[in-house]
Amino acid sequence: MSVLEYDYIVVGGGLAGLVVANRLSEDPQKKVLVIEAGADHKDNPRVNTPGLMTTLYGDPEYDWQFMSPPQPHANNRQIACPRGRALGGSSAINFSAIFYPSKGNFNAWASLGNPGWNGEDIAPYFQKYHTFHPPSEAVTKQLSLDYVDASAQGRDGPLPVIFGDGYGPFNEAWVETFRELGYHLPSDPIKGEKLGAFTVPLSINPENNTRAYSASAYYSEETRKRPNLTVLTQTAAEKIILGKDADGSAVATGVQVISNDERKTYLARKEVILAAGAVQSPQLLELSGIGGKELLTKHGIPVIVDLPSVGENFQDHPFAGISWEIADDQASGDILRDPSLVEAVLKLYQETNGGPMNGTPISASYMPMVDINGELSRESIEKLLVEHLDNVDYPTFPGQKLQYEVLRKQLLDPKESSGEYMSLPLQLNMGKKTDMPLLFSKISEGNYYSIIIMINHPFSRGVVHIESKDPKAHPVVDPRYLSHPLDLEILARHTQYLEKIISTAPLCNLLKKGGRRIPAGADPTSLDAAKEIARERLFTAFHPSGTCAMMPRDIGGVVSEKLVVYGTKNLRVVDASIFPIEPLGNIQASVYAVAEKAADLIKADWVS
Repeated sequence: MSVLEYDYIVVGGGLAGLVVANRLSEDPQKKVLVIEAGADHKDNPRVNTPGLMTTLYGDPEYDWQFMSPPQPHANNRQIACPRGRALGGSSAINFSAIFYPSKGNFNAWASLGNPGWNGEDIAPYFQKYHTFHPPSEAVTKQLSLDYVDASAQGRDGPLPVIFGDGYGPFNEAWVETFRELGYHLPSDPIKGEKLGAFTVPLSINPENNTRAYSASAYYSEETRKRPNLTVLTQTAAEKIILGKDADGSAVATGVQVISNDERKTYLARKEVILAAGAVQSPQLLELSGIGGKELLTKHGIPVIVDLPSVGENFQDHPFAGISWEIADDQASGDILRDPSLVEAVLKLYQETNGGPMNGTPISASYMPMVDINGELSRESIEKLLVEHLDNVDYPTFPGQKLQYEVLRKQLLDPKESSGEYMSLPLQLNMGKKTDMPLLFSKISEGNYYSIIIMINHPFSRGVVHIESKDPKAHPVVDPRYLSHPLDLEILARHTQYLEKIISTAPLCNLLKKGGRRIPAGADPTSLDAAKEIARERLFTAFHPSGTCAMMPRDIGGVVSEKLVVYGTKNLRVVDASIFPIEPLGNIQASVYAVAEKAADLIKADWVS
């Protein structure tokens, strides 16, 4: 075997890519190559310090800096789509939050023609990727973590998952407030059945409170010593080399890359595995000649596989929210806008691994359909569905109607969550062209507290497509937020419910009576006002998915249930782009689990 030839080539050393590369290289007889455009930040304190994650967004060294076109249903605002440009991908720049989806989310995947992907099938992989470190007795009592079931957690996976020790009054009040509202979490979220409030565990190394992510967990010091695993950083994939076999199927033979202005081709004996994420996996397929014939021809790319569903079905969790001024005797993250305080807490972290820089204290709640008056009746939800789903023809691809039937059932199921609320102890800023640095910029003096609401299962579908055959050119990333009217109806009603939350004890006692709000004077009690807040305050939870959907080809799928790209023999996709329907919650945990399952699928096909 030549030095440029490998059994498997993994394109993208992000979250999913490093999981798959780690598992495939467990067999010392298999040579594995990983190609990653970003750098290895193993010893970079900006990446390793959890509290510095907001400094990474918008910096081209860490972030691809994708930006949407103006979104007509969000007041023509442009909304960023941050993506990690680093070994570890977006797990190198995210909030380290571990949210678990419901079993019903994966049952929905199976119902769309994906045998082997239901809730029971995927459950073991949520344990396989992590090791849970139980909280201390003090933290358990402080956060009412009586629902945590250590026996349901992972015991020997590469990624450490913990509850930290940097929690404050807002975290304590969150769970108790939702208990008062009637939403006490009945069991551990990892069990897949949930409604109610909880504290979010984090992927943090418990020994030193540094970020734990796919590069530290799956490309550890021990893994780096494997002679059969090669990881190339600062090396950009330009296209997959494709040929045809005797029956006309495309065969992936290698990958063309560029590094330091030098172009090379690496050959694959068995498979090429795409793990470039929901934006760049479809981009690379199209650059390689797999996509819609009309689009490829327009850009002068030879058509290898006519697969127009590539880049379609884009889904993301949109959110909106309000910030409230807090009581004078409380403190929020806004105090860290003071450079001298930042310097002090950084010094504390460097010397003790403690303080506000050791993790983001996020509390959350999964909620059914609610509005200003509380939980919606089944009849009210049915009325919304009749008005905005039954009487309007929206599908842009055949599988969309089937997806909507699944989403209908989830919306009507009182045990499924339509919205996720997150508690953040700082002010948030949205603008005409909103990116992450702007989001976290301070626009009002004083200390604030925010609650954001995220749609768990959006009906809107966007696209990702190339605009040029130049691999360096960004594709168009158009989420088409709120393009389906049901999304606005759902988000606005959840926005109304904020008034109930902030007027309920003990949370209401932490906010300033008659205090200011961001946006100024925000009052979501009327549905029309709540809709305008949703449009003007809409932003991304940066969970793009769905653009290489796992569904049957005839209903708009790009990959089979074995994650093989249709029309090819040995090209797979293993990242969030394969999600046919986005699961609830932040998707990091789901991507880890899917990648672990993908590695097993690949191994099973190459048993030797």
